[in-house]
Amino acid sequence: MITTARTLASLVKLEHTVFALPFAYAGMLLGARAADTDVTLLLVLWITLAMLGARTLAMGLNRVVDAEIDSRNPRTAAREIPAGLVSAAQVWMLCAASLALLVAATFQLDPVTRALWPIPVALFLIYPYTKRFTWLCHVVLGASIGLAPFAAWLAAGGAADDPVPWLLWLGIACWIAGFDIIYASADVEFDRSAGLHSIPARFGIRRALLAVRGMHAGTITAFLGAGILYGIGPAFWPALAIAAGLLAWESSIVSEEDLSRIDQAFFAVNSWVGVVLGAGLMLGTLGS
Repeated sequence: MITTARTLASLVKLEHTVFALPFAYAGMLLGARAADTDVTLLLVLWITLAMLGARTLAMGLNRVVDAEIDSRNPRTAAREIPAGLVSAAQVWMLCAASLALLVAATFQLDPVTRALWPIPVALFLIYPYTKRFTWLCHVVLGASIGLAPFAAWLAAGGAADDPVPWLLWLGIACWIAGFDIIYASADVEFDRSAGLHSIPARFGIRRALLAVRGMHAGTITAFLGAGILYGIGPAFWPALAIAAGLLAWESSIVSEEDLSRIDQAFFAVNSWVGVVLGAGLMLGTLGS
């Protein structure tokens, strides 16, 4: 039982949830400030549990839906389901438990979240299938993960017609889509042979990496706009500058001729981007 639990935690990269939480907390703080409501320990708890359920559900669905494809790709054949470390049924059970946690948490938050939770769940389910028919799969992934600060904003009482949460959603969507394009560059030949779709497979790695730079420019622009509109505190601006530098570095260490540092760009650099931007948003909000 303990071994299975550890394997499932590895499958969904449970430890990476910590890198998504700062954006949810930032959305919560921004939304509460905009609505002039208090941030309580219960609010933090339920948003944390909702994020845990949502991210685990998204990763679990991605792994179980793609298990057959992963088994044919040499790069992913050692993942937990293809390698036989856990069964598809066990992952589906994890997904069901994660969905239950997400729904239960939303019913403890602002009533609007009770009506809107099916939207991210639908995107989580649709995303793994998109690579089978469109190279816009990266955008779908970005759009789904980008909902984290928007959902937390609403959960804290923020208004949906305020431009700030939309800019946060756009910024994270562009960031996620950009680094997913980098990651997909490692599978160009396999994707083409398997009839799968991605921007690198459709347009080539050089053009794909140009698209990444455009996406990351969109990230910085969107966060800049959100900071200006909200009047965010001074702690945010150095964080935004550092994040811009990290994104530029990420683009510089991967090229059409050298893909050897994709893992460094995807895992290490992006982890720091998430921490810096999320923490900067939180500190900037508290200081505004």
